Amino acid sequence: MSGGLVAIEAIARLVPQGAHVLDLGCGDGRLLAYLHEQRGCTGYGVEIDDAHVQACLQRGVDVLQINLDTGLPMFADNSFDVVLQIDTLQHLRNAETMLRETTRVGKLGVIAFPNFAHWPNRLSILRGRMPVSKRMPYEWYNTPNIRVGTHADFGVLAARNGLRVLDNFGLHEGEVVRWCPNLLASTAVYQVQRA
Repeated sequence: MSGGLVAIEAIARLVPQGAHVLDLGCGDGRLLAYLHEQRGCTGYGVEIDDAHVQACLQRGVDVLQINLDTGLPMFADNSFDVVLQIDTLQHLRNAETMLRETTRVGKLGVIAFPNFAHWPNRLSILRGRMPVSKRMPYEWYNTPNIRVGTHADFGVLAARNGLRVLDNFGLHEGEVVRWCPNLLASTAVYQVQRA
């Protein structure tokens, strides 16, 4: 079983069976297709990249082409059971606003992003270089990420925004990391809701 599939399964377990889902920055629609096929979910993806929108359509995933930096004014409160932000938060100009929008539009939010505090990244910084890894494959000057954060940072941000953390863990090479995820996981994963 590939690490990518294990990661999808770990995130999918945070989504209730049959949930109505909004996937922000859904990429090629792979996660939404999995949720539809394996968990009986319905919903939409939101993506801005033309090629990814086409890939979603080819997969049979309903997708809306929207710039997330404008927020989600087209959706009413609690329009979805779950709103996903998988590898999206680090690309957004106003991440805090989008986090609040995620928990306004959805009853649950599931957020995953690269964990900058992963031990190889720390070692790279100690050597005086920005980290480049399989999880963060870009150099500092050409990265699409406009911000970096850590597993621990997100817990602080969630509390600051009045969110209740229902679950959190890390992922590394497809494996779930529950012990010391801030140090040992390349990806941070949180399930949150409004308090």
